[in-house]
Amino acid sequence: MDANKVFAMKFSKIYPLLVQKAERKGRTRQEADQVICWLTGYDEDGLARQLQADVSYAAFFEQAPCIHPNSEKITGVVCGVRVETVEDPMMRLIRRLDKLIDELAKGKPMEKILRT
Repeated sequence: MDANKVFAMKFSKIYPLLVQKAERKGRTRQEADQVICWLTGYDEDGLARQLQADVSYAAFFEQAPCIHPNSEKITGVVCGVRVETVEDPMMRLIRRLDKLIDELAKGKPMEKILRT
């Protein structure tokens, strides 16, 4: 899929898919929110505001209060793509979030997902 199409997608449409992926494997919306907030620096209210504002996926990351410095430690493969080698910084952030949700869905302990 074209990167510009991904960037233009509404975060409010992607968010339920991220939560569903976690919930299908026995994790909770709260855990998915914790992962999203850890990566982006949003708090619960900020996340809710972004969902209500219907921002694009790119705007969601552009407006993020603070991308976590440990996000550089997110490595591995998502959908056949090695996260750390994605050249476009925005697409790399999107892939990092995908990777975190994948790890959550696979039952990885939260301490390891959040790279603490």
